[in-house]
Amino acid sequence: MYRPGAFVEDDPAQLAALIGASPLASLVVHAEGRLLAAHAPLLAEHGADGRITALVGHVARANPFWQALTEGAEVLAIFTGPDAYVSPSMYPSKQVHGRTVPTWNYARVEARGRACVESDPARVRPYFERLTEALERDRSEPWAVDDAPEPYIEKLQHALVGLRIEIDDIRGALKMSQNRSADDFAGVRDGLAASSSLSDRAVSALMTHNARLD
Repeated sequence: MYRPGAFVEDDPAQLAALIGASPLASLVVHAEGRLLAAHAPLLAEHGADGRITALVGHVARANPFWQALTEGAEVLAIFTGPDAYVSPSMYPSKQVHGRTVPTWNYARVEARGRACVESDPARVRPYFERLTEALERDRSEPWAVDDAPEPYIEKLQHALVGLRIEIDDIRGALKMSQNRSADDFAGVRDGLAASSSLSDRAVSALMTHNARLD
């Protein structure tokens, strides 16, 4: 992933937050001379230092993607955070010198690692139990796997394959107008906040959050 210096994001806490907010990953593997893709929510595991060490999830057994994952195959996982079109009209500097062009703000995380597949139905359950617990944690009435009838869950175990990616490299790109002047930054933040688009407003909120961290 190309990352101009101003947009490099490698802070473990920020990467974890971006993945936690947008856990659906686009997974890519090269097998038999072609690229295969799949999409699955993944749960991040952390080491003692807070760094992300693994990604865990599952895919449908009917999905041919997992069959291409020979033990140790390299997998690319791409997490897509909020993004938004930035119009030059949002920049106050446009009124001063006019040297402005459109751009796009975005948040992305790329992780590369080695795949490990769990195809034994008897051992798949922890993969979707842990993911469910993480995604239900903040709900007022969290749903648990045990809430479903056991025969139904047993059937589900035969329909899923567990996936674990041991991370070799993980990096983020956070392009949030931080390369602009304070006035232009504020213009973009406020312009997106006033938009009817949920994604635009999410970018504005992320810009505000990161500005506070700085």
